[in-house]
Parts: sequence; structure tokens; C-alpha cells
Amino acid sequence: MTYAIPTTAMPTPTDPLACFGPIVAPRLAAGVDERPYEGFSLTPHAPTIGAEISGIRLSGNLSDAVMSELRRALLEWKVLFFRGQNISRAEHRAFAEKWGALEQHPFYKYTQPGQTDVDVATLAKDATAVGAENIWHNDVTWHEHPSFAAILRAVEIPEVGGDTLWADTGAAYDLLPDDIKQRIDGLEAEHDWIRSFGSGMPADAIELLRPQFPPVRHPVVRVIPETGRRVLFVNVAFTQRIVGVPEDESNELLRMLYRHMMRAELQVRLRWQPDTIAMWDNRACQHYASSDYFPARRVMERISIAGDIPVGVHA
Repeated sequence: MTYAIPTTAMPTPTDPLACFGPIVAPRLAAGVDERPYEGFSLTPHAPTIGAEISGIRLSGNLSDAVMSELRRALLEWKVLFFRGQNISRAEHRAFAEKWGALEQHPFYKYTQPGQTDVDVATLAKDATAVGAENIWHNDVTWHEHPSFAAILRAVEIPEVGGDTLWADTGAAYDLLPDDIKQRIDGLEAEHDWIRSFGSGMPADAIELLRPQFPPVRHPVVRVIPETGRRVLFVNVAFTQRIVGVPEDESNELLRMLYRHMMRAELQVRLRWQPDTIAMWDNRACQHYASSDYFPARRVMERISIAGDIPVGVHA
């Protein structure tokens, strides 16, 4: 059935990406065939992003075959959810180490009270330390080697609220008109931490860390090497500007891409339960932690896997 909307009730679109109606993107990269999984069960949570894995224990002795399938599932679904995983911090770390070298975050000891390990970020929020991660972002894009992936474990969750959302930046790119793709494919953007983490750090810490972590440039459109999938790689939290274009054009492009990536059709939302774990491909999606539970307490622990230098379309 088609519904007619009076034109007088609709705003005049000024965004070249403005649209309504079906918004459907491919889930897999071009040329990738859909195959079943044999080592576990997989239940999709959204058409292109987010799937729940059942039938395995993350604290168990996962075979090479199962790990290979988990890697494929992460590439294909971008975010994986695991329920009923009552694991310790040591078991959390052991599972993360199966994916690669663990990342050490340099800023959390200044901005997040209660850190005890350099490779485990404890994100404890309550009435005295409010949740401020409710901004769409990829993790650590201010680094020359942004995170490959992150594994987030629910330690203490509020009775209601505190969901996490992810957005599929590969689907977002695929849905762009060809003229917009051609406009952005070869561009780079500058990323920095000063206006985000730096705003909550003492001046002497900024002075110490600034030479180690200067602004970096990454392609606006990143290519995932395992699949060839193109993804948008700019985010509100850390991207400062698009390099090589006038400021007004940079602002116009970034605003347009941010609005596009925030479409509900590109998202999946996780309602946390005790013993839930989420893992996501930080290269291929952004996330947003809903800060609607204040003043209740929410404690999560995140371990990130170190990544590589992003590669663009024309590299």
C-alpha cells in the first residue's frame, strides 16, 4: 500500500541525501557468497548489522575452525552478541588475545576513574561519573593505528536503559549516490583527541601526551582489506576536518555524512542483560552508548584489539 503525504506537510529537502521510503543496503561485500555457520548458531538482529551467537562458550577451548567462523561472522555482521557468558576478566582477556595484540589506551587513567589494567578499560558510570559516550564514533581514530575491534563485557547494568547502538558504515557508503561517492573517495580527514579526551585531562597530562599522539589523517572512505568493502571512516567525536577542501565544504560534507550514517535503517540496538558480551569491527561500524540511566550505575569492561593503518580507495 502506498500512502500519499501532502507536499505542504513536508519540509523542503536541502540535504542531497534526504529521502524516505525503503532504505535497503547489501549486507555482504560484492562477490562474497552467503554461507551457513557450522560451529555455532547465528540469529540476525537487523538486516545488515548485528547478530547473536549461541552454542559456544567464550571461556572454553575454541577450536581453530570455530575461530575462523567467528572471524567471518564479524566481517559479515560487524557486531556479534553473546548472551549467558559468565566469564572473568582473565577469561575476557584470553578470548580477546585470540584476535590479536591488545590495545593500551593512554587517556582513560586521566578521564575514567578506577582503572587497574592498561589493556582493560573500566567504564563505570553513576551519579558521580556520568555517561558521556552518547555520541556516534569509531574508537581511537585519533591514533595512527585505530582499533581493529572491541569486546565489551557487561559487569553491572541498570534496571532499565543504558542500551548500546551500532551503525553500519559499509551499508551507509553503499547507499550513497554515485556522485557523492566520487566526491569523497579520494579525500582524507584529520582526526584528533584534544577536543574530546583532552577536555577532561589536566594540562600537564596533555603536554606529556601531545607529542606522542599528534593529529593524524585517515581516508574518508576506508577499504576493509579482507573483503574489499568500502566504509565511511569519519565520526563526530574525533574527526576535525576534511583535508584539502575549504572549511565550508568540509563542514557541509561532514554534516551530510553524519546525518546519513545515523539513519535508523543502518542501526542495531542491544539491550544489555547480565553476562552479555558484544564484539564489533571498529573499522566497519560506529557505536553510541545511550546515557538514559542516570543516576543509576552502569559498569562495563572493554578490551580492544590493535589495528593497522587505514587504507583508502586509491591506495
